[in-house]
Amino acid sequence: MSNRTARVTFVLAAVCAGVSLVYAATPTFWQVSNEAEFAKGDVENLSIDSYGRLTLGPAATSIYEASAPFLWSMVSGPDGSIYAGSGNEGQVYRVDATGKGSVFFDAEELEVHALALAPGGVLYAGTSPDGKIYKIDAMGRSSVLFDPPDKYIWGLAIDKTGNVFAATGDKGVVYKITPDGRGSVFYQTKTTHAISLAIESDGHLLVGTESPGRLFRLDATGKPFVLLDSPYNEIHTLRIDPKGVIYAAAVSRTTGGGGTPPPSNPEPATPAMPTVSVSTEITSIAIVDTPTTGGGGASTSGPDRANNAPSAGGVYRITPDGAWDLIWSSREDSPYDIAFEPDGAVLIGTGNKGKIYRLAGDPLQPTLLTRSTSQQVTALLRDNEGRVAFTTSNPGKVFRLSPTRAERGTYTSDVRDAQTIATWGAIKWQAQVPAGARLEVSTRSGNTRTPDETWSDWTPAYSTQEGSPITSPRARYLQWRAVLAGSRGDAPLLTSVTAAYLPRNIRPEVTSITINPPGTVYQRPFPTGDPEIAGFDGDLPDRRNTPQQGNPGGPNLGRRTYQKGLLTFVWRAQDANRDDLTYDVFYRREGETAWKPLKRALTDEIVVWDTSSVPNGRYVIRVVASDAPSNAPSTALTGALESTAFDIDNTPPVITVTSVTRQAGRVTIAFEVRDDSSNVQKAEYSLDGDRWQTIYPKDGIPDSRLEQFELVLDGEPGAHGVIIRAADALNNIASARGDVASPPPPPPASSRR
Repeated sequence: MSNRTARVTFVLAAVCAGVSLVYAATPTFWQVSNEAEFAKGDVENLSIDSYGRLTLGPAATSIYEASAPFLWSMVSGPDGSIYAGSGNEGQVYRVDATGKGSVFFDAEELEVHALALAPGGVLYAGTSPDGKIYKIDAMGRSSVLFDPPDKYIWGLAIDKTGNVFAATGDKGVVYKITPDGRGSVFYQTKTTHAISLAIESDGHLLVGTESPGRLFRLDATGKPFVLLDSPYNEIHTLRIDPKGVIYAAAVSRTTGGGGTPPPSNPEPATPAMPTVSVSTEITSIAIVDTPTTGGGGASTSGPDRANNAPSAGGVYRITPDGAWDLIWSSREDSPYDIAFEPDGAVLIGTGNKGKIYRLAGDPLQPTLLTRSTSQQVTALLRDNEGRVAFTTSNPGKVFRLSPTRAERGTYTSDVRDAQTIATWGAIKWQAQVPAGARLEVSTRSGNTRTPDETWSDWTPAYSTQEGSPITSPRARYLQWRAVLAGSRGDAPLLTSVTAAYLPRNIRPEVTSITINPPGTVYQRPFPTGDPEIAGFDGDLPDRRNTPQQGNPGGPNLGRRTYQKGLLTFVWRAQDANRDDLTYDVFYRREGETAWKPLKRALTDEIVVWDTSSVPNGRYVIRVVASDAPSNAPSTALTGALESTAFDIDNTPPVITVTSVTRQAGRVTIAFEVRDDSSNVQKAEYSLDGDRWQTIYPKDGIPDSRLEQFELVLDGEPGAHGVIIRAADALNNIASARGDVASPPPPPPASSRR
C-alpha cells in the first residue's frame, strides 16, 4: 500500500471512529473526472475541455439587463452599439459600447424574432404574430416596409442591392422585398416554417426550414436545391465563415410532452418558433434527451421525423462543394447561434443551461467555454473590436465575453445523494497548480435535495490534495466547490475530485418467498458433467426423474425437472446499501415455537429441502438475510421473512374397497381413499390394462383427507381386471386391485332334482 493510500485509509477510519449510528463498512467513492461528470455542475469563469479538465476561462460580464424575459436576435450597428429584438413586449433595445441601453423601437406585435442592418444604418425588424417588417432609421423612426399575410417573420437577410428577404411561417414562404417595399413570393418551401436565412458571396440565398429540418440553396430566380435534409426538426441558424463554409445549427422538437416547446403567444392554437417559450410568464425549456448516434448525415422523412433526430441538437458544416459533416451534437444542449473566432474556432451558444461551447483543433474538439446565468444563449455576435457579445433568455440579458481568461473562477458540483444519512470520509483531487496560482476545495452538506439556508456553510479550504477529512456534518447530501485563481499565464488545472463516504447501514429485506410445487427442482445453469440441482447440496433420493419445461423466475436457474420428495424455495431480497448478502434458512412445524436450521450461509436465493428427513406435517420456513459480507461484525444487520404454511407428506394414501354389488347387468365397486397428512387430490381406474379414467368423489369435490367413490361398470363382463389409483395433494400415489369375479355357474340339472 502506498503512503498516499495509507493516509487516505487512516483519515477515513478516523472520521468513522466513534459514530453511534450503524454505518456500512464499505465506503462509496464519488468521483468527478471527465467532461460529462464536470458538466453536471455549475461553472463561473471556468472552461471544461473534451479531456475533462477544468481551468480558468473567459469572464462573461453582464452589460445590460432588459425588462423583457426573452432576447431573440442581435445585430451590431456602425458605431459599435448593439440592437437586440425581444419578447414578450415586441421591443428593440439599443445598447451602446459602454453598456448603456434603452428601448429603441416598440412594435405593436409581441415578438421581434428577426433583425437585419442595411448599409447606411437602416434597421429592419421582423415581428410576430401578425408578422410585419418594419424599417427603422438611425433616430428610431419607423414605418411598415412590408405586411405579408403570414403570421410569423422568423428571419431576415439583405443582399448587396438592398433587397430584403424574409423567412416566414406558418406556410414556409420566403419573400423578396425591394427597398421601396414591393414584396413578392420568392420561394414556397412546402414546409411549415422558413426559419433562418443567409446570403452567400455569390448571391445565392440559403434557407433553413422547420418541419422538416432542411437547408435550401436558392439561385437568383428562386430555383431551389436541397443542400441538407437533416434528421432534426429545425434548421435554426445559418452562418457563413470567411472561407464560404456554411454552418447550420439544428435542433429537435417534439409536439408531445417533454419536448422543446414552440414559443406560444396569446392565440393558443398558433404555432411558433420551435425553440423557446414566449408565454406571458418566464418559463424554462425541457430538451428532448434522445440517444446520440455516431456520424452525421442520415436523413429521414415521414410523419415521425421529429422523433428520429440523433440528439437534442447538432451543428453541421457544409463546404462550398456541398459536402457536409455533423461536427458537434449534444443530448442535452440545443444550439441557438454560431459565431467565429479569428483563429477559425467556432463558438456555439446553447440552452437550456446557458452554455457556450468552443470547437477548435483538427479534428474539432469541444470545450465548454463558459456558462451564463441565464437559461438560453440565443444570439452570438463579434463586434468591431473583436469582442464577443451574446444575448440570453430566461432572463433577457446582454453579456460580453472577455478576450482573455478570468483571474478567478468557481466550480460548484452537482449534489450527491447518499440515499441515507452518511458519514463523510476523505476528499482528494488531482490538479496542476503552478507557482502563483491557487486552487481551493471545500464542501457543504444538508438534508434537502436543493441546497438552501438549512445546509451547512462551506467549509474552509481543505489543505491536503492527497486526502483531507471532510468536516461537513453528517447528512444525506453532499456538495463540493472548487475555486481556481491565477494570473493570465499561470492558471491551475483541475482534472478530478473524489469524495468518500459511508452510508448508514440499512437492514436488508427479504421481500418474498415462493414455494414451488412439490418435486419441482432446477438444474444449475451451464453445468459440467451430470446436471446439478440449483440450491441443493445433498444426496439425491433414488427416485424417478421426469424432465419438465419452464422456469418461473427468481435466481438464474436452469432447466426445471421433477424429483419426488424434494421441495424448492426461491426468495427475493434487497439491500439499500447494495451490500453482499448471505442467507440462513430455518424451519419449524406448525404449532411449535423453536426454529431449526435447514441451511446456513447460502449465497443464492434458493434452497431445496429433502423432505423425507422430517415427519409428515404442516411446516413454515424462515429466511434470514445478512449483510455481514459487506460490514464489520459489530455493524452487520439482518432481515427476515416467514413463508406461508405448507404441507409435507411423503406417505401415499390408503385405498379400501368397501363393497362390490351387481344389479341389472351392472357391477358397482364402492371404495374410499384416506390420507393422514394431505387432501385426496384425484382417483383413477384402469379396466383390463386400458387407459386411465378419472373417478369423481360421491360429493363431487376432492377437498378432504377422506373421500368416497363408486365405480359403475355396465354389462355382465365376466372376469375383469380393475386397477384403482389415487393421489394426494403432495403427489403421493397408491393403487389397489378391484377385481370383479364372474357370478358362479348354475348347479347341474341333476343336482336340482
